[in-house]
Amino acid sequence: MADQDVITSGSGHNLSFTLRDFVAIGFRHKRLLMMCFAGLVLGTIVAVLLMPPKYQAVTKILVKRERVDAVVTPQRTDNMQVKEDISEEELNSEIELIQSDDVLRKTVLACGLNKRKSLLSYVGIKRSPDEMTWKAIVRLKSDLKVELLKKSDVISIAYTSSNPQLAKRVLETLSNAYIEKHLEVHRPAEQVEFFEQETDLYHKNLQDAEERLKKFADEQGGVAPQLARDITLQKLNDFSATLESTRAEMASTEQRIHDLEKQLGDTPDRMTTQVRESDDAQVLEKLKSTLMGLELKRTELLTKYQPTYALVQEVDKQIADTHTAIAAEESKPIKEETTDQNPTYNWLRTELAKAKADYSALEARAAATQSIVTIYQANARNLEEKGLIQQDLLRSEKTNEENYLLYLKKQEEARMAEALDQRRILNVAIAEAPNVPYTPTNSKLLFGFVGILLSAVLSLGVVFGVEYMDTSFRTPTEVISELNIPVLAAVPHRFGSNGNHNGNGHPPSNGNGNGPVDAGLESAVGQTFSQN
Repeated sequence: MADQDVITSGSGHNLSFTLRDFVAIGFRHKRLLMMCFAGLVLGTIVAVLLMPPKYQAVTKILVKRERVDAVVTPQRTDNMQVKEDISEEELNSEIELIQSDDVLRKTVLACGLNKRKSLLSYVGIKRSPDEMTWKAIVRLKSDLKVELLKKSDVISIAYTSSNPQLAKRVLETLSNAYIEKHLEVHRPAEQVEFFEQETDLYHKNLQDAEERLKKFADEQGGVAPQLARDITLQKLNDFSATLESTRAEMASTEQRIHDLEKQLGDTPDRMTTQVRESDDAQVLEKLKSTLMGLELKRTELLTKYQPTYALVQEVDKQIADTHTAIAAEESKPIKEETTDQNPTYNWLRTELAKAKADYSALEARAAATQSIVTIYQANARNLEEKGLIQQDLLRSEKTNEENYLLYLKKQEEARMAEALDQRRILNVAIAEAPNVPYTPTNSKLLFGFVGILLSAVLSLGVVFGVEYMDTSFRTPTEVISELNIPVLAAVPHRFGSNGNHNGNGHPPSNGNGNGPVDAGLESAVGQTFSQN
């Protein structure tokens, strides 16, 4: 069949979705397409006509570091480290304060945003005041646009509303509530009252401590116990030294007495002063006289007798005995010794008596010194206890004075901070106050244009959805792609102007078996042949 176009599918042909197929889908569902588009456009027009204008008010808050408050600490000195730059954490903290529920709640209640009626109220469903307030807070938080401007310390706050006056009033109220919250967070509540109470308390304690110290001084006669204790300790040291010296002298004297007694026992009380040796003259004279008489008698006997005569020999013997007695007498002279009192013994006795007397005196002085030392020791202990009491009183007075001065300083710092707060001298300031916006932020023309575009897109989407849900074959391409068999011929049909088929219900042909593309190919019937 030369007059028919044979559409085949094989390995050498590529099937694709062309613009012709896309337009054909639109022509097949043109009624649905027009109805959807018309309905959406009509809805867009109604929405544009009913859409209220939106007005956006803007305010800006500058976070700065011009005021540095003293840190409330129990320390005596406040080491304040001033930072020149504001950190990102501080800026984020201020943003969180702006969006806090407390600030938003004050704004909602002050501006009456919680009194706006909802759609549920028209059908008889009422909400509690707390729930309405909470809903208003949520709406306000969503409508607020809080952002930090790049490379700056400025926080921008924007609020959109259909009422320009309300938008301005909401931002003004929000700014004031944020300033109050900033003061509340960065300055403790009732700080001045606290420091006033503490200052009065420590002032009273200081007066009581001074009164107790004065009373104690009057009881001591105006003499400082510590000074008296020092003087007493000095005298105690002197007397203790004297006592130790006396005891040392006593020990020395006791040893001297012991030595003197020992020497006195070894020393005789008398000593020989003169020794004379002499013969016994009377005995010698008597012996010599006897010798002389014997010699005369021997001489007389020799005149009569021989030397050997017994009487002569007896006289000789007597003479020899007399000579022996004279010699013995001469060998034993008579000694005469003269003795006298020993001066060493007398000196030792005198020194011993003196040492004993000194020892007794030293004992008495040591006993008296010991009594004085005991008295001074007791006085020193008493004065030490009184000194501790005085030190405790002085310490209490000094502590109360330091605390009084500290809290007095803190009170002045708190008063200064409160005065600065009252004059709104803060580290945050409203850099740009909100103004009444007279130009709406939403454009009806732009909204309508966007609505028409969305209507067209949604209409095409609906048409393509219906086309996707239709399971019938409409083009030879679908037959080839789904059944994977060649199509010999396709017979198109078209609708007339009245929407009916021509002839016997079949669309007219263009003579070669293919209808024009713009007529819309509704069905395809072909004779198929097997591949073999």
